[in-house]
Amino acid sequence: MTDSSAVLGQERAAVADACRRLGAEGLLIGTAGNVSVRVEDRVAITATGAVLARLTPEQVTVVDLDGKIVAGTLEPTSELDLHLGIYRHYGTGAVVHTHAPMATALSCVLDELPCVHYQLLNLGGTVRVAPYATFGTPELAESVLGALEGRSAALMANHGAVTHATTLDKAVEHAQLLEWACGVYQHAAALGPVRTLDEHQQLAVVEAAIARNYGTTHPVPPAQEGNR
Repeated sequence: MTDSSAVLGQERAAVADACRRLGAEGLLIGTAGNVSVRVEDRVAITATGAVLARLTPEQVTVVDLDGKIVAGTLEPTSELDLHLGIYRHYGTGAVVHTHAPMATALSCVLDELPCVHYQLLNLGGTVRVAPYATFGTPELAESVLGALEGRSAALMANHGAVTHATTLDKAVEHAQLLEWACGVYQHAAALGPVRTLDEHQQLAVVEAAIARNYGTTHPVPPAQEGNR
């Protein structure tokens, strides 16, 4: 085992930065939650017991896909099996698990979060709720893997939420989007029966997005000399 900062040094710093951002937004509370990023057969993942809103790169451990520590002095999160299972099964690049307040609240009452807004299509549409299992167990990992089939996000019954993506930035964006959508649903449900988008409406959104190149970001043009 080595603690060399050269082993996924940039990725460890990126994980720590993502945790601090998510903590500042209230999606990671105390030591609850975990974040990881994968590079080939190595995974940089948060250590157990770390205060995530103040995480440093030294509190990010590097493991192989079998869970063996290859860099870092701290034990990885208790949800290591969950992260590694997602990497093995879906070949994704990053995983974010939060105990975000709104997502956790809805995980206690819903069997799935319906497609209340077209932006949920970025996560695959309706968000399933994985059946409850004790944290850190193989049963929980298997439960979440099933709920993620064809999706980039899942709620975890009476527990929290998980998102994954090809990059860490995108996985963080998915976590933020999921918490926002959970808030939209909660507020709508408090006002009355919630309307949702049916399959035809969802397909129309996809077709419109493709036709209009919707969601593509464009760089801000450099300031003109006369506007400085």
